[in-house]
Amino acid sequence: MDSALSDPHNGSAEAGSPASNTTRPPSTPEGIALAYGSLLLMALLPIFFGALRSVRCARGKNASDVPETITSRDAARFPIIASCTLLGLYLFFKIFSQEYINLLLSMYFFVLGILALSHTISPFMNKLFPASFPNRQYQLLFTQGTGENKEDIINYEFDTKDLVCLGLSSIVGVWYLLRKHWIANNLFGLAFSLNGVELLHLNNVSTGCILLGGLFIYDVFWVFGTNVMVTVARSFEAPIKLVFPQDLLEKGLEADNFAMLGLGDIVIPGIFIALLLRFDISLKKNTHTYFYTSFAAYIFGLGLTIFIMHIFKHAQPALLYLVPACIGFPVLVALVKGEVTEMFSYEESNPKDSAAATEPKEGTEASPSKGQEKKDK
Repeated sequence: MDSALSDPHNGSAEAGSPASNTTRPPSTPEGIALAYGSLLLMALLPIFFGALRSVRCARGKNASDVPETITSRDAARFPIIASCTLLGLYLFFKIFSQEYINLLLSMYFFVLGILALSHTISPFMNKLFPASFPNRQYQLLFTQGTGENKEDIINYEFDTKDLVCLGLSSIVGVWYLLRKHWIANNLFGLAFSLNGVELLHLNNVSTGCILLGGLFIYDVFWVFGTNVMVTVARSFEAPIKLVFPQDLLEKGLEADNFAMLGLGDIVIPGIFIALLLRFDISLKKNTHTYFYTSFAAYIFGLGLTIFIMHIFKHAQPALLYLVPACIGFPVLVALVKGEVTEMFSYEESNPKDSAAATEPKEGTEASPSKGQEKKDK
């Protein structure tokens, strides 16, 4: 997982860019401010809208939008898995040709990006279709086994409007595949982030603290302890980071001196903020105190990250500043309001388990009630 906020030193070529004997001219203060401000804004959008959509997702009954619930065991293992993945990618880039690795990754993220972007724009596009639009329902079903042992591997429901969204997203995908343009990269990155915040649900606040605490250590170690994360982030030509050029004012859309923000710095705090929004709603007080507090904490933490990075001219582990802010601010508010017990006792059930418990198995019929049996007799 890439979760470092980095900025190439002014006047030096960024790692992963075409080799050149000349150094880049230093970025202007206006260009730097525009880049930082744009990264901050792009980070806030998927968190805000992803959190709102996570509420509808938790209440929804569509099988294709069932969220994936993260348990405390998953949270404890996640930093280890992420570290192994990061180190594996680093070794791959050191041993094998970077060109071929990025070609394979580009094809992989080309498919994922189209699906993610299609899912992201679908609610907005549905409002644009006229009522007379011929909309047909489809279902993609792939099962394993027969009879009572039949198990759904893929069960995805979609309609004609979704196919239109898929076609529009494919245009962006082809643009990204052919040009690797930073705007196409950001469209996919924003879609990945929003889908992550919407569909990845923490089951309780304690699990969120375990996940954020573990990735806090992960982020600090891999950024300050080694050059692994920054090397992978700059070598990895895939939409796993948001980028914005610092020389946009000088070169326009063809600018190439980028500041970058890893998607991990958006999704990981984002799913915790989304959990607090659902906790706010569970209190039934018609206020979103913890959501707005954690959202403001995220702005503060990321702003502090950008400030420190600009001062020291070195890539920063953003979670070093985001984790204490996103956990500390809401807990402090809970202490003041006397709701710490309610916060840490709030629990979300796995929608998949609930669906499995209520869905009748194939080959069985619902038995009539005792009163109905007597009436039939």
